[in-house]
Amino acid sequence: MVAPFMLKFHMTFSLDSLPSSQVNRVRSFPHIEGNYALHVYIPVHIPSATRKELASFLKKVTTLVPTLHAVDVDVSLSGMLKDEALLEKVVLGREFHISLGRTAPLRVHQINSVVSMLCQKLQFQRRYLIDFNKWEIFVNDDSTRTFMSLEVVAGGLAQIRKQIQAVNEVYKLHNLPEYDPRPHISVAWALGDISDTLKRMVEEEMKKYTERSGSQQKCIFTSKFSGILCKIGNKMHKICKFQEE
Repeated sequence: MVAPFMLKFHMTFSLDSLPSSQVNRVRSFPHIEGNYALHVYIPVHIPSATRKELASFLKKVTTLVPTLHAVDVDVSLSGMLKDEALLEKVVLGREFHISLGRTAPLRVHQINSVVSMLCQKLQFQRRYLIDFNKWEIFVNDDSTRTFMSLEVVAGGLAQIRKQIQAVNEVYKLHNLPEYDPRPHISVAWALGDISDTLKRMVEEEMKKYTERSGSQQKCIFTSKFSGILCKIGNKMHKICKFQEE
């Protein structure tokens, strides 16, 4: 059963927890001929039963912080305030990502080796549930963007950390930057460091929701682990298979 939208919020400014893959796909490294962007991640879809509640919440926050945009699609949330169904579809109805490694530049001669090692280390995985427990505010390393994200702090966290450790081992062998994250998906972003403003606005809206509904749920939504993908340039590689329980 999908849990209703819960109202718990914390804040951090650590961009070790926010890989370049989550920074609206803006790479933190220059393009060099022969390099391909590598991104290893768990695909996530927000359950339809949760989207309406989240869309309503995002609408209220956007009314107060009109500079918010949808992550990846670069669409202004303020332009969809009059159509909550459109907001729900465009912002919440797409695929999100829990990054298992930083987006990093990969040379052509490294591609087969990286994919092979990732498959070897992550070949068999058991299905598990991922709980997104709280809103988190992140700011990227150069303070050019602020993000509203949903973080995993309980269910599924141990499994994701093991998967990140395996990816880090492969990265290390290929002289790629390792990753020490707090697993999450980013939903919306705004230019600059507006963390104080966004934190205050979100807290105010969450307080109103709590007073109105009396709800103190422990989880915003739950997603089933559906596999691991590795994107290199424009090519996608499926990394794991599932073990039978």
